[in-house]
Amino acid sequence: MIELYIDAATAGNPGPSAIGIFIKGEGQLIKIGEAIGENDNHTTEFIALVRGLTEALKLSTGIISVRSDSKIVVASIEKEYVKNEAYKPYLEEALELSKKFDLFFIKWIPSSENRAADTLAREALRSYQKKQTR
Repeated sequence: MIELYIDAATAGNPGPSAIGIFIKGEGQLIKIGEAIGENDNHTTEFIALVRGLTEALKLSTGIISVRSDSKIVVASIEKEYVKNEAYKPYLEEALELSKKFDLFFIKWIPSSENRAADTLAREALRSYQKKQTR
């Protein structure tokens, strides 16, 4: 089983943004922190989910348990619906990716349980901001 933790960090809303992805399972421990340019926080959370699922599929198509502290992302996946049209392409892509797993679970967790992904996102955002001020 793969455990996928995702998070986003933005400076402003919208503003400079980064994603944090922490994957464990299948004998792997993968940490990704990556700046993704200017976005709002919710878009960045959806981007983190899509990227995380893409990375997880490289390891296995078996069971995946996704954990996120973004209520909008978790609720959108569970309901397969999002009100804001701007998020629809990300939701559709995430749903398509989720279908490639034998079993897919997603669960909302409090920020205190998502520290690994949060740290990766924040570090990537800080690094990106430092490069922008040079």
